[in-house]
Amino acid sequence: MPTADIAGNSLYYERRGSGEPLLLIMGMSGNTAHWDEPFAALLERRFELFMFDNRGIGQSTPVAADFTIADMAQDTAGLMDAVGLQSAHVMGISMGGMVAQQLVIEHPERVRGLVLGCTYPGGAGSSLAGPDVVQRLAGPMMSGDREAAMRAGWEVNVSPAFAAQDEHWQRFRSVAAQQPASLEVIMRQMGAIGGHDVSERLGSISAPTLVIHGSADEMLSVRNAEILAEKIPGARLEVLDGVGHLFFWEQPERSAELVTEFLAGVGAAS
Repeated sequence: MPTADIAGNSLYYERRGSGEPLLLIMGMSGNTAHWDEPFAALLERRFELFMFDNRGIGQSTPVAADFTIADMAQDTAGLMDAVGLQSAHVMGISMGGMVAQQLVIEHPERVRGLVLGCTYPGGAGSSLAGPDVVQRLAGPMMSGDREAAMRAGWEVNVSPAFAAQDEHWQRFRSVAAQQPASLEVIMRQMGAIGGHDVSERLGSISAPTLVIHGSADEMLSVRNAEILAEKIPGARLEVLDGVGHLFFWEQPERSAELVTEFLAGVGAAS
């Protein structure tokens, strides 16, 4: 099992495919398996993928203290060092997109091309999940009913039409049940997200940037994507109509096409 010791935390990672390096940073409670197929399989046709479990998640070691998004960005830079990556394309989704923002701001030389999916910058005008969504998630989670918690998470992370299709739910349920995140680490991740605000520093990002968001995202409003695209110089915004938070689950082919074409252009220009 490949792991890297980063600041006292053992981080599990996977390396697959060939081509230019693409580092994938997962969101809250998710692990490497949540990148799903066929999305990751489509990406590895063009890129060498580096996927990892964030601290306290999946096959990485448990955590016993709070941490910040900045700490997770340092984890990411440390992992890049450990696997010999001087620079790479970087894609982060949701919380992972916040980590990616922090990484490119603190270590601009390490990010060739940047993809920010279904994420949030903090600051004026941006917003996290509303109280109704939080309530829908919190009840089942706090009850200890893991099946109900997985179902609630599924229903707020994808569009209603996609959630209603049983084959999609069964696939998500299978992935989510493999290495579920503990309530403790989810709460620590929520604390890190609550402290994230790089809104006044987005103008310093020089890496070519693609922002992707679903118009029906209940977890993080599409307005967050608009703010990111407005504040990051030259950023391109792609909004997927009628799609929820996990856009790469709902539209894997289109999502992989957007990422591949955009980053191929970055490579050609550099």
